[in-house]
Amino acid sequence: MKAKRDEALRARSAEGARELMGWAVGAARQPLPREIRDRAALVLADDIGAMVVAATEPGVARSREVFARSSGAAEASVFAPGTPRLDRASAAAANGIAAAWCELDEGYRGAPCHAGAYILPALLAEAEARGAGLGEVLSSLAVAYEITARMARAFPFPAMTVHPHAAFATVGAAAGVSLIRGHDERLLLDAVSGAASMTFAGPYEHAIEGALVRNAWTSAGAWVGLRSADFAEAGVAGLPETFYDVFATAFGTGVEPDVLQAGLGTEWSIAGGYHKVFACCQYAHGAIEATLALRDRLGAGRRVEELEEILVETHPRGLTLTAVEPPTVLSAKFSMPHAVAASAVTGTGGQAAFSEEALHDGRIAALRRKVRLAPIGEIGPPPNDRPSRVTWRFRDGGTLTELRESARGGADQPFDEATLLAKLRDNTARAFPAMAGVLTGIVQGRVDPGAGWRETVDEMMRDAGR
Repeated sequence: MKAKRDEALRARSAEGARELMGWAVGAARQPLPREIRDRAALVLADDIGAMVVAATEPGVARSREVFARSSGAAEASVFAPGTPRLDRASAAAANGIAAAWCELDEGYRGAPCHAGAYILPALLAEAEARGAGLGEVLSSLAVAYEITARMARAFPFPAMTVHPHAAFATVGAAAGVSLIRGHDERLLLDAVSGAASMTFAGPYEHAIEGALVRNAWTSAGAWVGLRSADFAEAGVAGLPETFYDVFATAFGTGVEPDVLQAGLGTEWSIAGGYHKVFACCQYAHGAIEATLALRDRLGAGRRVEELEEILVETHPRGLTLTAVEPPTVLSAKFSMPHAVAASAVTGTGGQAAFSEEALHDGRIAALRRKVRLAPIGEIGPPPNDRPSRVTWRFRDGGTLTELRESARGGADQPFDEATLLAKLRDNTARAFPAMAGVLTGIVQGRVDPGAGWRETVDEMMRDAGR
């Protein structure tokens, strides 16, 4: 049932949206603070790497072929070997379906939101088509990230009903494209509000149940966001009140309008992001870390095969990851039983633990059925709001326990640059041997911000066929 409209909150949300967009236009035209520029470069590199590593996934590859059949002018690159440039909308859609496929893209810790994956497919396609520079790309990314993350925080879902990829992908894509086009405050608001009106109610349970359309939401969001910027230029727009109407009234979210404007320019959302080395939903990362620590503690005479039960006491969002017999690799990435069983057996939380081979491994399947989920009890404030305690119970009655209050990768326990650059090399070396070197240069500030994005992409993709 549609929520009752609160006119005062609606008006405050509209005013907050206006102020946010006004700040964004000015911020995108100014040099970024150095630490924010560096964070934007890491998000750029990490998410391109996530697109590349997904390029060989069958659903991604087949989708590229479909997009290529109807593409127009050769405007923008797709991060997959042997793929020609496509028109910007088709390239955005092709990179969008790859962005979160392997669950190795970065995310935002302050709310369920993967802003980089929502923004970059459309932003990079538009930047290449327009001949924009690297510095413009980084500024537009950081500022669009601010818009997207603040929308996710201002309109929080009380329960995991609509998946954030469906709820916020159109918003992020429109913000990125509008900013790289140099839109003024009015056009930016028109584009992003219009995109918000075209968000969609993708069920969160689709990820748990393995419906692969979940991976298409970032693709559709990229297309809608790009077209929303086109519509804005044609005078077809939403309202400043649209954000409230869509999220609070139609979706029944909470409303915290002050989030849209508090601390603008001093508190940057992109600084509160996290990166992954585990190829699954972040809600399971603490449990995987605890599992790998337990595996390291196995003494002489102890084997994983002797486990009678695995008890995972975890936070409320972790308790949603319930699939014991995940039907697809996507479902496995959103299954706590699979995550802890696969990491216990394989000794990794990386892509190998969530592959087709792992999904059908008899040892992992048997151990999944021994996993029991339970609430962890009292939960601390962020960043310790996603704790997991894993207890192994052996057939002889012995137990081992490990607790992780906060998984690595966030601002409280960030991965060092070397770890993230090693991940980038692993994700890109086979497809594009030169890519990691170019992106590393961007991360480390060794590439001229005035360098053309199109030429930078060509340098990344040299020695690999389009």
